[in-house]
This record gives sequence, C-alpha cells and structure tokens, in this order.
Amino acid sequence: MIAFVFPGQGAQYVGMGVELALRYPVARRVFEEASDAIGLDLLDLCRVGPEERLRETANTQPALLTCSWAVASTVIHHGVRPDLAAGLSLGEYTALVAAGAMSLHDAVRVVRQRGRLMQEAAEGLETAMAAILGLPSGRVAEVCESVEGFVEVANFNAPGQVVIAGEIAAVEAACDRLRATGARRAMRLAVSAPFHTSLMRSAADRLTPVLESVPLHPALFPVVANVTAQPVQHPAEIRRVLLDQVASPVRWEQSVHTLRALGASAFLEAGPGTTLAGLIRRTLPDVPVLSVENQASLEGALAALATAASAGRTQAAEGMA
Repeated sequence: MIAFVFPGQGAQYVGMGVELALRYPVARRVFEEASDAIGLDLLDLCRVGPEERLRETANTQPALLTCSWAVASTVIHHGVRPDLAAGLSLGEYTALVAAGAMSLHDAVRVVRQRGRLMQEAAEGLETAMAAILGLPSGRVAEVCESVEGFVEVANFNAPGQVVIAGEIAAVEAACDRLRATGARRAMRLAVSAPFHTSLMRSAADRLTPVLESVPLHPALFPVVANVTAQPVQHPAEIRRVLLDQVASPVRWEQSVHTLRALGASAFLEAGPGTTLAGLIRRTLPDVPVLSVENQASLEGALAALATAASAGRTQAAEGMA
C-alpha cells in the first residue's frame, strides 16, 4: 500500500509545479481549475512570484495546495494511486482532495480564506515559533508549561524534532531552558504567527461558517488527521478535524506511525521540497520514501516503484515454486 503525503506552508518556492504543469495537461488543468475558483492566476504566481507575494499566507496556501495536487495528479496519471493519505497542516486539505472528500474548487477557496483568517488572528500579537531538536516531545511540553507567559507545542514532527509557538518572551525563555535541559538546537523560525496553538482560536471560529458551507463527501480511502493522528472518512468528522486543526498541534510523527499501522509499505511525498520525506525517514527509517516535485523526481519515483513491484512479483513467484 502506498501513502501519499502532502507538504504544508513553508515548502513553497517560486517555480514550484511549473515544469509538470507545462509538460502534462493533467497538471495544467489542476492549475487552471484552481485559478478559476479564486480569480488568481496560480500558475503565473508560482512561475514568476515574486517570492514576497507567494509568501503571503492567503496566496501561499492555495498555491501550495494546487501545486501539490497537480504533482499528485501527474503521478496518478502514470498509474500510481494512493491507498492512504495525510498532509502536514495545509497539506491535509490536499490529502482530502486526493481522497475525493473535497473538490479542488472548494478546497482552494477554503484555504485562501483560512490563510487570511490565520494571518488576521496573529495581527497585533508579538509572537514567534521555534524548532527544538534533540529532546523527547514530552520533555518539551513540560518545559513549555513551566515558563511564564504563553507558549505551546505546535508540531510533533518526528522523534527529537518539535516546534513550539507563542509569545516571543515565553518562546525565548522556553528555548533557553530547553538548551539548558540538553536540546541540541533551539532556533527561532522565520514565521511570526503562532500557528496550531490556542492563539489561533479566533481563526478557527471564523473558519467554521466557511467550512460548513462547503459540501464534503466520504473519503475514498483513509486520511489520517493532524489533530488525532487517526484515520477519518466521514464528512462530519472531516469537518471537525479541519476546524480543530487550526488551533491544535499537528501530530505528524504519530500520523506517520498510524499510516504504517494501516498498511503503508511506502510513502510518496507529492509537492515542493522533501521536508516530509526527511521527517518520515527519521520516524520510520526502514520504510521506502519517495518525493516528487518535477520531471526528474517523477521519473525516479516511477522507476523505483516499478523495481519494487518487480521484486515483489519475483518473491511471490519464488514462494509458489
């Protein structure tokens, strides 16, 4: 079984998805449909930027979703289909599009609003995010609870890799204490908004009517949710986890373990960058992980999957002999 996984905000770059969109009609149609849905030429945005415009949250989120689904659609066009899916933060919407639970048209409209609401929720707040490396997640959470001010764990990314977020002073105090506790690194990230913390509750509340207005469908295969690290397929639970996700930590490490427990024998990251591939390899070092974002990586992934399938058929034949 193959699990498709989709990146979240931060993976974007000028040029993402363009090569495949210009080469494959299936990818180009994804960009066209998404652009029509929100009245923004996403292929042009991805192709020429500029980076500052692409980095605006309300632009980043629909552009990244569109690019990732264009890549996945190209992979599917070549005969490789997902059996399971998950996405990091924003990537969860791409996973739901892949599973048929949400249309691309609706998904890009929702995430454009989601991006605006999350950015507005952070306006006027002096906040920061920081990556903590080399400590167990439980210890990081304990330190966050012990410092004065507001700071919470925002992402459980992989063993020994956690992201915290909150008020600047509290984040800096937590980083100092975590370094003293033995963290290998505690570094501020180039992100100002405290995503996936309870400071985003107002964004979640304002997103509620947006999501309630969008038709959802039963997922064709399990999608593992960020909030619970459990599979969801029913529309009601999908709507709930998407709302909870805005102001709750992303449990990516646990989600990867869940995908494996559900039968994933390989992972394919569809979209810009290789961040998720790195996190998955840290979590499950013995499971094959592929990344696709352009023609070269597409060809490499297809060749690797064909080799694996051939080896599997050979083993099966030998077992029957």
